[in-house]
Amino acid sequence: MTADAGPTSVDATAGVDGTGDAGATRAEAAGTGGPADATRLRRLAVDTLDANWEHDHTVPSRTLYPHQWSWDSAFIAIGLAQVRPDRAWRELASLFRAQWADGRVPHIVFNPAIRVGAYFPGPEMWRSADVPGAPAVATSGLVQPPVHALAALLAYRRAPDPRGLAALRRLYPALVAQQRYLADRRDVAGDGLVCIVHPWESGLDNSPAWDEPMAAVPAEAAVMRAYRRHDTTHADAAHRPTDLDYARYLAIVAAYREHGYADRDLADGHPFLVECPLFNAAFGAAEHALAEIAALIGDDPGPHRARATRITEALLRRLHDPDTGTFQPRDLRTDRLVNARTVLGLTPLILPDLPTRQADALVVEARSARFGVARRMDRPLPTYDRTAPDFEPLRYWRGPSWLNIGWLVRRGLLTHGHPELAAGLRRSMIGLVAGAGCHEYFHPDTGAGLGSPSFGWTAALVLDLLAD
Repeated sequence: MTADAGPTSVDATAGVDGTGDAGATRAEAAGTGGPADATRLRRLAVDTLDANWEHDHTVPSRTLYPHQWSWDSAFIAIGLAQVRPDRAWRELASLFRAQWADGRVPHIVFNPAIRVGAYFPGPEMWRSADVPGAPAVATSGLVQPPVHALAALLAYRRAPDPRGLAALRRLYPALVAQQRYLADRRDVAGDGLVCIVHPWESGLDNSPAWDEPMAAVPAEAAVMRAYRRHDTTHADAAHRPTDLDYARYLAIVAAYREHGYADRDLADGHPFLVECPLFNAAFGAAEHALAEIAALIGDDPGPHRARATRITEALLRRLHDPDTGTFQPRDLRTDRLVNARTVLGLTPLILPDLPTRQADALVVEARSARFGVARRMDRPLPTYDRTAPDFEPLRYWRGPSWLNIGWLVRRGLLTHGHPELAAGLRRSMIGLVAGAGCHEYFHPDTGAGLGSPSFGWTAALVLDLLAD
């Protein structure tokens, strides 16, 4: 594996125009260097992805995450398409080979070559082999945000050749089945939105958005004495979810597993049921992407466009908070919106059919002191309101900056006509990697690298940002 880069030699006060800007962070300034800097970053990113390649997929990290993760593979495919397009298609194909018969794409596909016990919770916790319709390979029973159709479309756009088109045509039915599973099995409230059944399905595991619904999950931190957490071996415990968080995570997994991972009757007793803005924005964006894919391969895009419209309408009806102008998760157990101001609320910007009034309100939220998106950003985009009293700059999804979320928000800003803000966010994200390397996430004030070094989607998405 390659070592992460140290601080660059680029002057910390240098701006894109060479005039200097005292408001720019060292990290952002590092990302505004010349061609040599860009070449160095590309080499670092490619070396990271090459080091993390595992015969037919990319591991997020050789230390913390030695298996295949669902939305990681989607983001990684976007970057691989810039440099290793054949691997981009192999990445997606390997993930979808583990698709369940009901259409779900599991959030973890376990590598059988990794010894049992090397990762927690491993296949022995999930027991997918006991479930009819599960694949031959061991997987989890959860899903993650369906960013895969968008990734497939972008992978083809990055490398539009006949082999890519053939790969897109092969993948299309599996992408449709993924959407069908979510629409048919996970619309618990019958309102047109997808319900997540575990915080891990949101991708933002310990976000403050889940504090209220998680507080109702019966569990004790002492439960974790019976297990060995590997994450705190490789990362500072102060940066990771707490033992109480993990006890609740395992309680939810056990409830879903004992129900056979079946989605019928979830409303009758499953301990965590939430409609997430990010997950549903990705659900809608997937239909927009599938419409474009359908047109490319000679299929009918109309049904996808119609479903995309219905999803956006449902998201506006159910998750838009007119008091804040942002989108909030809905806890189906209480039928109330969660009031934490997290970056989840900004992600519906990726929907091209989001009405102008709501899109403009999200831009106001993004530019506020809570998130600080600007033409010249003095700090990275955080994942939680940095003005909140419980903002934690070191703890996983409770404050730190992540490239995949910034990439989504930037895409939304471009979609809704804010190229200058998108450019500021791009410079900030590239600057994070230039200053600290391909870390899992970053300190939202200083830009210091946190979590796992040599992280897959960070490397992949900085390649995409550099190429754009």
